[in-house]
Amino acid sequence: MPHLSQHPNHLNDRPSRLTLFMRRQKRMLQPLAILLLLCGLIAGGAYILLSSSEDIPMIALRDKLGNLLPFHVSNISIHGNTLTSDDEILQAANIHKGDSILKISVEGVRKKIDTLPFIDHSVVERHLPGSIIITVIERSPYAVWQHDRHFMLIDRSGKIVADKGMTGKDAQAYMRLPLVVGNDANTAAADLIDTLANFPEIKDRVVAAIRIGERRWNLQLRDGTTIYLPEAEEQAALKRLTDFQNTIKLLDRPVSVIDMRLPDRLIIRQHSSLTFPVLKSVKLAYNG
Repeated sequence: MPHLSQHPNHLNDRPSRLTLFMRRQKRMLQPLAILLLLCGLIAGGAYILLSSSEDIPMIALRDKLGNLLPFHVSNISIHGNTLTSDDEILQAANIHKGDSILKISVEGVRKKIDTLPFIDHSVVERHLPGSIIITVIERSPYAVWQHDRHFMLIDRSGKIVADKGMTGKDAQAYMRLPLVVGNDANTAAADLIDTLANFPEIKDRVVAAIRIGERRWNLQLRDGTTIYLPEAEEQAALKRLTDFQNTIKLLDRPVSVIDMRLPDRLIIRQHSSLTFPVLKSVKLAYNG
């Protein structure tokens, strides 16, 4: 019986079109997969480096990366401060040129800066390879509040602004800010100060605003004159007073009291020490 040799079927051994397609795709996907892996590693490393988290594992990772990568602080920029000096901010932040920028906790630095007297809040940014940017928003003192024989800086809302005594910029703030005196004068001051800003001729003469009975204000002028303002009608009273100043120069006369509590008139008292006739205790009708 003749022997039949077995020959391979070359048509059956050829890979299918699907197999060829998958092989091509695999060759194309391998570089893409490597690229995606590298991007993931870079993104993860950037997150660790730039993260402000205070978690112990995150701090440890940042420190390890900081030892591997030679990035150091070369520039520290500070913005937004007028009452707080750069030196005070740097001292609180405890950052120095040459420090490893990756080992700096921006959240920790921010918390330290926020404890400074005039700082409301701050933003600390780390820009690789070597820049730290600090932006502060200050609680600007709005007035000086005298209460129970103590002088305190307050902001516009009446909250006390922490100070460090009558030195440096704190002393400058005391000297240039309006003085308000009495119970609840701190919370009521903003409305009065805003109203006075509309009457510069009067505002420039005022040395103190005294809160009376938590209801109304007396204004103490530089020459010793006291102005009694009505309750909740400061704008109208100051308008009347400005009119009298324009017509009869009332604020330039040596009087001790100008009582404006009545809406249709004001009562004026002269200094008791004066021996020559000036404006006596009189009532001036107002038809303005």
